[in-house]
Parts: sequence; structure tokens; C-alpha cells
Amino acid sequence: MKPTLLILAAGMGSRYGGLKQIDGVGPNDEILLEYSIYDALQAGFGKVVFVIRKDIEAAFMEKIGNKIAEVAEIDFVYQEYDTAIKGVDVFPNREKPWGTGHAILVAYETIKEPFAVINADDYYGVDGFRSMAQFLTSDCKPEHFCMIGYVLANTLSENGFVSRGVCELDASFKLLSVTERTKIGREENGQICYEEAGQKVALPDETYVSMNFWGFHPSIFESLRKDFVQFVKDNWENPKAEFYIPTAVNNMMNHQGLTVSLLPSQDLWYGVTYQEDRGTVSRAFQQFIAEGRYPEKLWGEVEGG
Repeated sequence: MKPTLLILAAGMGSRYGGLKQIDGVGPNDEILLEYSIYDALQAGFGKVVFVIRKDIEAAFMEKIGNKIAEVAEIDFVYQEYDTAIKGVDVFPNREKPWGTGHAILVAYETIKEPFAVINADDYYGVDGFRSMAQFLTSDCKPEHFCMIGYVLANTLSENGFVSRGVCELDASFKLLSVTERTKIGREENGQICYEEAGQKVALPDETYVSMNFWGFHPSIFESLRKDFVQFVKDNWENPKAEFYIPTAVNNMMNHQGLTVSLLPSQDLWYGVTYQEDRGTVSRAFQQFIAEGRYPEKLWGEVEGG
């Protein structure tokens, strides 16, 4: 059975100023997400599941869904703040959904095979998808997941701060923890720092970080569900609380004996966190096409699916 690609695309893109997930960056107005899907299908993935909001479904289908449906099985699941989850009878009122862990959980009834998770607005590179497909096909088990790890210096934006999950590893690249760090950027002296409690904290350039590219066995859904039920109870009065993937994975590693392998990637990250990022990304893909990494006309060339 081919693995599935789960794409988290329900975010509003507030820093970017619009629905960044459907903003074209390729020569034929391809969006960043199309290149990730292309890489996944070439690597051996068979199905694509989009996590979206219902109010953007029509725009998604027009921009990308209709194209992908011609080369792969696709499905949609919906993430709203009150999307039904077994064990939560009623939700507190809030404006935003409950974060990335909740986004995975809404696919509970849709995905039955090993699957990868990515963000819709990040570019992960060819090698990452190859490594992920190999793991999901051969090594993924209920007690063994993986994550593609990226070198911090390869994941910065020239146009502002970024947030990254900073990884702690052992000598065999077994993941020990992931800690979300915010306001990461390179200082004038060349040092990469993040900000915590108003203080700058240095990070080495070669630090491995999470870009939310995870490989999971479907057994994760029940663990996520139990943790989320408790999370809602604990955060009933906190309308900004978010249930993040790293928090849930850390809990499984600490209390359920889960092992997570970090699969290192040297690929450069590209993303559209800010409007100004779009030009950089467009130029990068022009270069990729010139080098032969991608055809100028993306679809019609796919061998997978």
C-alpha cells in the first residue's frame, strides 16, 4: 500500500496577508504546494489529503484540486475550531482552530495507512520525500515514527523572523525532544538567535530543526485523540491555546515508548511566510527548472500516483 500525504492548509496566512497557500510562484502560476505534491508522487506516495476550511474549498479546487485529481487520489477533511472529535461533546467559543495536532486529528476517519504530514506553504525538497517514502514503506510501525530534520541555517527567511521546532538528538539521530522556538533570525554579527522572555538566545547554524515534515503510523490518531480531549479540558478558558504536533509526539516518546528517527536533509527550505518571500521563491524555481529538477509544465510529467 502506498503511503498518503496529509497537507495542512487550513491556516489563514495572517503574516503573509492572504491565502498564501494558493499564490502562484511557478512559471505557469503553479503554487508552492504543487511542487511538494509532485515530489511526493514521484517518490511513491499514492493519495493526497488536504486539511482545509470549508470556506476555501472552492478556491482550492479551482487552483489545485482539479489538477491533482487527474494524477492521484485526493480527499478533503475540514478543520474548524468545533470540528467533531470523539470524546469532546462541546467546544468553547474561539476564533481559530486548535493547531497542527488537531489538524492531523480531523483526518482520523480518512487515513488508514502510514502517512506523512507537511505544511502547505513550505517547500521541503526532493530528497526529503524520497527518504520519507522509504521510511513509511519499510520502517514505519506503531512504536516507530520519523521526522525529516533540516539544518537551521538552511531554513531562514531574509524578510523576517521564523518559528522552528529545535530538535534534541542522540548520537544515532534518535529524536529526544522538539521545542518550539519563535522569532528566529540572523543577527547583524552573523549569529542565529531566537527570542525568549525578551532575551536573545544563540543557536548554532548546524542545529537540526523540524519543518513539520513528519512520518506517522495511523496508530497515532488514537493517541492524539486522547491527548486532545484532555487538552480541551485543560484550556477551556484559553482561546489562543494550540495543540501542536511536537507536544503530542514528545508526550508519546516520554510516556508510551515511542521512537522517532530524525532523517537529515541538506535541502534548502523555501516558503512564503511573508509577501516579500514570493520573489525569492519564484527565482529559486526558475533555477530548478533550468537545472532540470522540474519540467516547466509540471503536470503531465508525473510517473507516480
